[in-house]
Amino acid sequence: MSTLLKGGEFIIKESDSKDVFIPEEFSEEQLMFRDMVKDFVATEITPNLDRLDKMEEGLAVEKLHKAGALGLLSTAIPEQYGGSAMDFNTNSILVEQMGAAHGFSVTLGAHIGIGTLPILYFGTEEQKQKYLPKLATGELKASYCLTEPGSGSDALSAKTKAIMNEAGTHYVLNGQKMWITNAGFADVFIVFAQIDGDKFTGFIVERTMPGLTVGAEEQKMGIKASSTRQVFFENVNVPKENVLGEIGKGHKIAFNILNIGRYKLAAGVLGGSKMALDAAIKYANERIQFKKPIASFGAIKHKIAEMAIRIWAAESAIYRTSDLIDKKEKELHAAGKATHECLLGAAEEYAIECAMLKVIGSETLDYVVDEMLQIYGGMGFSEEAPAARAYRDSRINRIFEGTNEINRLLTLDMLIKKAMKGQLDILTPAMSIQKELMSIPDFSTSESEDIFYSEKKAISNAKKGLLMVAGGAVQKLMMELESEQEILMNAADVMNDIYVAESALLRVEKLISMKGEAACEIQIAMLRVFLSDAMERININGKHAITSFAEGDELRMMLMGLKRFTKHEAVNAKVLRRQIADKLINDNGYLL
Repeated sequence: MSTLLKGGEFIIKESDSKDVFIPEEFSEEQLMFRDMVKDFVATEITPNLDRLDKMEEGLAVEKLHKAGALGLLSTAIPEQYGGSAMDFNTNSILVEQMGAAHGFSVTLGAHIGIGTLPILYFGTEEQKQKYLPKLATGELKASYCLTEPGSGSDALSAKTKAIMNEAGTHYVLNGQKMWITNAGFADVFIVFAQIDGDKFTGFIVERTMPGLTVGAEEQKMGIKASSTRQVFFENVNVPKENVLGEIGKGHKIAFNILNIGRYKLAAGVLGGSKMALDAAIKYANERIQFKKPIASFGAIKHKIAEMAIRIWAAESAIYRTSDLIDKKEKELHAAGKATHECLLGAAEEYAIECAMLKVIGSETLDYVVDEMLQIYGGMGFSEEAPAARAYRDSRINRIFEGTNEINRLLTLDMLIKKAMKGQLDILTPAMSIQKELMSIPDFSTSESEDIFYSEKKAISNAKKGLLMVAGGAVQKLMMELESEQEILMNAADVMNDIYVAESALLRVEKLISMKGEAACEIQIAMLRVFLSDAMERININGKHAITSFAEGDELRMMLMGLKRFTKHEAVNAKVLRRQIADKLINDNGYLL
């Protein structure tokens, strides 16, 4: 029986393909659910994108109600509160498919995620009974008020105040929030304020409470279909029963909700990426230049293949993580934990992976929509084609749910803290790497029959390279490492590439066990191109990190070690990319 991988443990522990979940394993019920969500987007959202972007009065609310009628707002809510309590993997399917809904995906995502989950995870029984059933149907719409003009990434520095009234019955809220999604029509606001000036606390605030007002709609670059306004609180009397969670513990709500939010953002942008690539392939097949489709040209094939490789590799990591969270929830439930504790505990366990996937997913989508626009050429710059909207809508994803810079800094920081708490034994493998660096390199070639021997060795060595770099930085800089953000971000990029490459490898291995090697030649090609490029990136990021803190003999030794740990046999990427592109072009879409 396999032991569930801990968060961040992939760096020091090998995984077996039998233990990972891949999208090719969706059940019949999950496939039917996927098709239902896809149909909702195709019939209710896509034909109305222009109307939604123009903020036509009542249209977004109407679509939320239709989503509620289909049960799409209640999949994470337990049955006793009017929900369907679907497993985490099925919830991932929902978020992925909704990712093709452009700005409306933000509207729905904010409602079912950061708007509803704080009550589910941290609410009292009375609060859950009062709000969750109506949130599940869409009768109530939810919003989340954290950001302020002076507090973005530094969320805990919020200035909104909450003071208990003389009667001891209500908190009086005064302050201002900005960039609040769904503020134009939300009925329920999750609001964070300081009690007594320094007790960061969550509240459930209703729109009908006197003193709550909203500003005009923000004129945004993208996600125009999503209502975004400022929210003002002027002597808003909030019953003390509406305090959410513990007084002074609002950071627990904010940070835990962000863990799930980061994962769901990755799943959502995966759906957006697939939609963009699908459109790009169709256009490349239709657009004739020099008397033939532009899809026949090598430069376009390179773009199509690279877009597909990055999407497929990211998807491998996303659903691997989805299943880890799902299994952790079930493990905690079996241990007798309450439902909300299971959900919270699972998200917290894989906070490292969630931060990584947020970066990986959002940067994959940005790459894909940029190349999509390039394939469309001049037409891509026109609002008449789909590329312009996709390009504009994509950009926000690297900013909200914690900027990608913040998430990169958190990735290594959380890993180091886990090691310091004894939750991960990073020291032992790091020490063995030091010994290996002093030894004579192994130049022998293996006679292994494993077709992925080279890939497995490359990933194993890449992990050693990361431990060498991170260990060296911690040892040399100690407490100063926190301020060396460039090094932390270099290391985070190495971790990202390792996690995605290993996830892709495990997916191919499992797929071969299900379908046979002959049926997986495109996936094998994608793995080999991604890994080849990833090893180059790992080398570059590792080099930048090492040269930032080492010098002299130490520098030379570490650079030699990095060269050893990132060595990987060359592949003919051109041929493999053409093989991938030809499959997609022939299919006239992304059907993998």
